[in-house]
Amino acid sequence: MTHLNEGDKAPDFKAKDQNGKTVSLKDFKGKKFVLYFYPEDDTQVCTVQACNYRDNISLLKKEGYEIIGVSPQGIESHKKFEAKYKLPFTLLADEEMKVINAYGVWGPKTLYGRTYDGLHRETFVINEKGVITRIIRRSLSKIATQQVLKP
Repeated sequence: MTHLNEGDKAPDFKAKDQNGKTVSLKDFKGKKFVLYFYPEDDTQVCTVQACNYRDNISLLKKEGYEIIGVSPQGIESHKKFEAKYKLPFTLLADEEMKVINAYGVWGPKTLYGRTYDGLHRETFVINEKGVITRIIRRSLSKIATQQVLKP
């Protein structure tokens, strides 16, 4: 796993969103945004997190943030997830795990005493200059927005 730190330049990325449009880091030059990684569309915890951002989108936008979710599912899965929950933000399909690996969020996890490799639910807050200002290593789905906006 790559370990990024607050103050590091955000790694460049390029992936297709739920509409098939290519999205990259340079598209957010001059903007603040939240890049959050989640394991799978339409699963209980991932849905709670996405809906927390959805329900607080006006507050996040008021603070100047765009939201981008990233997971290894494909465009069709993201499109269904977006439609089912009326998600008003970008979901990147990272099937080749290029963005996931660049941000170092894939690695060993333990669940019920079993260790396996998987996607860590982490969130990166990135400023207008493309610098990581906060890393939330343990994103809590029910309070995801509050974690982002915490001073």
